[in-house]
Amino acid sequence: MSITCTSCSKPKPAPPRTVPVIAENAVQKDIPLQLKVIGNVEPFNAVTVKSLVGGEIAGVYFKEGQEVIKDALLFKIDPRPYESALKQAKATLARDVAQAMNAEEQAKRYAILVQKDYVSKDQYDQLRANAAALSAAVEADKANVENSRLQLAYCTIKSPINGRAGSVLVNTGNVIKANDIALTTINQMAPIYVTFTIPEQSLADIKKYTAMGELKVGAIIPGDEKQPARGELTFIDNTVDKTTGTIKLKGTFANEDRRLWPGQFVDVVLTLTTELNKVVVPSQAIQTGQQGQYVYVIKDDMSTELRVVTVERSYENQAVISKGVAAGEKVVTDGQLRLVPGTKVEIKNPEEKKPEGKNVGR
Repeated sequence: MSITCTSCSKPKPAPPRTVPVIAENAVQKDIPLQLKVIGNVEPFNAVTVKSLVGGEIAGVYFKEGQEVIKDALLFKIDPRPYESALKQAKATLARDVAQAMNAEEQAKRYAILVQKDYVSKDQYDQLRANAAALSAAVEADKANVENSRLQLAYCTIKSPINGRAGSVLVNTGNVIKANDIALTTINQMAPIYVTFTIPEQSLADIKKYTAMGELKVGAIIPGDEKQPARGELTFIDNTVDKTTGTIKLKGTFANEDRRLWPGQFVDVVLTLTTELNKVVVPSQAIQTGQQGQYVYVIKDDMSTELRVVTVERSYENQAVISKGVAAGEKVVTDGQLRLVPGTKVEIKNPEEKKPEGKNVGR
């Protein structure tokens, strides 16, 4: 009778360990080529309002922070001294016109008399000179009248642009000097500029893609990242800053909704072009080792393969791969620390939340 010794039999090998991981497919899609920097919002036009004449502030005709249109009345200087000066200039003009007409008539009469030798030529020349002098005085009086009229017009201060007024810096009753202190400031906010700088190394790309068409600029407002403002690149400075190695650019935004505000800092995204059919994987799939950057690719038999990759750049939460991974291959995005080449894995991706709905009776 044969006896089997179970204690002497060889133990069965343990099944290979399976590591749970999270994985996603490498996909092929169009990816924008962008530059991301910090920018500052600047008014399209900024005007410091001053008075060109001196006098007492007779009235303020706008509210602080009010939207004003071009030629809207802002301030009024007491016009009475300038009205008097205009009347005086007109009176002087009228007097000199009368004297000039009389001198001209006398000169005409003496022109006949001098031909008949009734008066000397010296007397005639003196009358002609007097008539010419009075004629010149009339021209000077006309210029004085125009200047007085202009000074009177300066008493009414109007907005030179459409924009938003700032604080009222001088109130009614104050006496000011001509071209002395600022009365208020007006910033044109629609359209508006966003100014930013880029490294000079990117200048060649910008010139290249600008030659192909207008470049789009996005301005991401802190706290409102979901809806960036959209504009176009309209200015490239003609000089690279030697101290910083950067060049200044400006984007113009319609800003009809007034989301962009002068002085505000924003994240600027300059889109150069859109590269077609690029292979991308989630950024968290990229690991760094002695051989460089790599990913773990899951093969059909659910074993892993370490694959060295070449990463061109990053876009949002994705890495653009130029070499090493093909579209459709599945790469590990979480759990790489427990993997070695050949490890069997089990994909444990979190289930997507299904929209809640009403229970349906069976």
